Amino acid sequence: MPTITDTITTGDGTCPVTLATPDGEGPWPGVVMYPDAGSRRPVFDEMAQKLADYGYAVLVPDVYYRHGQYAPFDLNTAFSDPEERTRVMSMMGSVTPDLMAEDAVAFFDYLESRSEVSGTAFGTTGYCMGGRTSLVVAGRVPERVAAAMSVHGGGLATDDPGSPHLLADQISAAVYVAGAENDGSFTAEQAETLEKALTAAGVEHTIETYPAAHGFAVSDHQAVYDPAAAQRHWDAMEHFFGAKLG
Repeated sequence: MPTITDTITTGDGTCPVTLATPDGEGPWPGVVMYPDAGSRRPVFDEMAQKLADYGYAVLVPDVYYRHGQYAPFDLNTAFSDPEERTRVMSMMGSVTPDLMAEDAVAFFDYLESRSEVSGTAFGTTGYCMGGRTSLVVAGRVPERVAAAMSVHGGGLATDDPGSPHLLADQISAAVYVAGAENDGSFTAEQAETLEKALTAAGVEHTIETYPAAHGFAVSDHQAVYDPAAAQRHWDAMEHFFGAKLG
């Protein structure tokens, strides 16, 4: 089925989204797929359709919608060009945990209103900054999240007061984290901190470290994309959401 383009009204404006669904009648469990620092772009529509073909209705939001119209990012150069690095870091920082939670409620309400979508609790998944968002939302809006994934997510267990690991005792979802080796944004020490927090809170979870670089799952990030690691994460996602969302 073709991906549809729509908008969701939030307290701060209008968020462009895409919704991908499988072929067939449905309804299907809903999943919000949070993009990386480059936000929503064609590669994430492709990834959403791939996940949809496993049997889900997959929503991809433009997490920077509060900035209005903005020039798209090329992650192959965004962090090496000083001006673009400043721009992307500023926009990333503008998406605070409070805003993540507020937007998530609107996204979940939208999914619940769609005839293509079943249930009242959903999956979340995300990449890079989106991986952090996925876990923040699981802790901030726990009654709406049944399964939360983070794929090469950064900032999952830091000294920041908004760090997702501090929300562990609020999470009711099952959690799957796919980290990357030698990733300064999610180190082995941070993985251990997250592991301890989730275990102490009794959260069902899996944390794995893939032998790949940060960004391994997103194919338009050419310098770090790793087809083998990307396929491993798709296999894990199919199993995880299949077990937790049905």
